[in-house]
Amino acid sequence: MRTIRIHSHGGTEVLKLEDIPVPQPAAGQALVKVEAAGVNFIDTYHRTGLYKVPLPFALGQEGAGVVEKAGPGALGLKPGDRVAWANAPGGYAEYAVLPADRLVPVPKGVTARQAAALLLQGMTAHYLATSTHSLQRGETCLVHAAAGGVGGLLVQIAKLRGARVIASVGSEEKAAIAREAGADEVILYRAADVAGEVKRLTGGALCRVVYDGVGKDTFHASLAATAPRGLLVTYGNASGAVPAIEPLILANGSKFLTRSVLRDYIVTREELQGRARDLFEWLEGGKLKLRIHKEYQLADAAQSHRDLESRNTTGKLLLIP
Repeated sequence: MRTIRIHSHGGTEVLKLEDIPVPQPAAGQALVKVEAAGVNFIDTYHRTGLYKVPLPFALGQEGAGVVEKAGPGALGLKPGDRVAWANAPGGYAEYAVLPADRLVPVPKGVTARQAAALLLQGMTAHYLATSTHSLQRGETCLVHAAAGGVGGLLVQIAKLRGARVIASVGSEEKAAIAREAGADEVILYRAADVAGEVKRLTGGALCRVVYDGVGKDTFHASLAATAPRGLLVTYGNASGAVPAIEPLILANGSKFLTRSVLRDYIVTREELQGRARDLFEWLEGGKLKLRIHKEYQLADAAQSHRDLESRNTTGKLLLIP
């Protein structure tokens, strides 16, 4: 089978398309024929070594497909079952062996492409809006990169919960996408002082919670836009990791800061299934809309990473084996 692996960390040149034997599932695992794999920033972090992984490493933390074979104790999975997963490696391939307890069923009304486009970014947006901070009706939040994969879904989920959403984007084209997702106000961060605009739009109250997946370039503006005793959630490094900070900078307003990751919000199978179930129900019910920006062949994985890292994409990137 064909797969994308890395044998060293670095730029997109380290992504290697290889032909290896089809793996076989052990106890508690299932072999899945991959129909679509999501391309996510975490894949670029694994590639560069920002997030350390054992080498060689099979890239791809998200996908959807059909069970080909189930090992003993695979939670009742059987050949032909439609499944999706997130936060398990090996998705950039024609087949992947995955832990059965990390697989969720895909409803009949959801395609493999939709499932692969939704699960990782959607569950990230879900935990941000419901668990890291449980958004309440009438609260104001700031969402950076609001036209991106996580950002666009986060805007929609925040609106489902009744929040007021201020979106930060990089262009007029992305501003239109953020408004389509439901953003109440949009700031063009390249042309404006984000914190100053947030202060103006909120009458000086600032935001109860700020969601920042950009990282280094936006951290200080995000902190300045956070209300006293409010929460700044940094959950990504699209512009690079946030440098070390002194806790004293939080004293201006007694603000809270957290660095969250998806794996800590889907620890149990019940939590994983609950988040996935909400997302699929919202999608089937028309309450959540997906934006798939582009699809690539496996051989074009390097280009998908370059496009994602350019921060010029508006929605999900998929690899189709």
